[in-house]
Amino acid sequence: MKIYTKQGDKGTTAVYTHEVLRLSKDDILLDCYGTLDELNANLGLIVAKLRAANSQTNELTSEWLDTLQTCQQQLFAIGFAISDDDKLHLSSVDKLEVHIDKMQSKLPPQTSFILPGGSEIAAQIHVARTITRRAERILVSLSKQHEVNEIALTYLNRLSDFLFVLARYCNFVSNIKDISV
Repeated sequence: MKIYTKQGDKGTTAVYTHEVLRLSKDDILLDCYGTLDELNANLGLIVAKLRAANSQTNELTSEWLDTLQTCQQQLFAIGFAISDDDKLHLSSVDKLEVHIDKMQSKLPPQTSFILPGGSEIAAQIHVARTITRRAERILVSLSKQHEVNEIALTYLNRLSDFLFVLARYCNFVSNIKDISV
């Protein structure tokens, strides 16, 4: 099977929801899908970097790696949830909150705003966090035109919180202090 179909050469593509839609490639639905894909690719990069760092330091448990890979799967579920409410569940949000609380219990209290950065991996996680926020904004705009599962919005909001705390946690286990404003 060839990867190219030539169906999108004129700026449209097929989207499979309850029905097959042919949309312009600049449609907000495709913008949302593309941003979720960009976020997913960034999470994949983070997983690869954490695996490499973890093999040298053993500072990060496989739990965080597994959680990030679960987040990647949930991003696909969000794409499906835009049209189908059965693919995403509130328990996914609950799991992120458990991980956030677990990491925060080990971190010093946050007393000021924190600039993105510190270690290379923390900086990369902050990039993913900002993409998550963009995806959330696009999903809000999309929800004004298409039916969107509310859990998708909640999940993206919590995912950005999770990534913020994970970035702080990565700096913490690397003995790098937060960069405060």
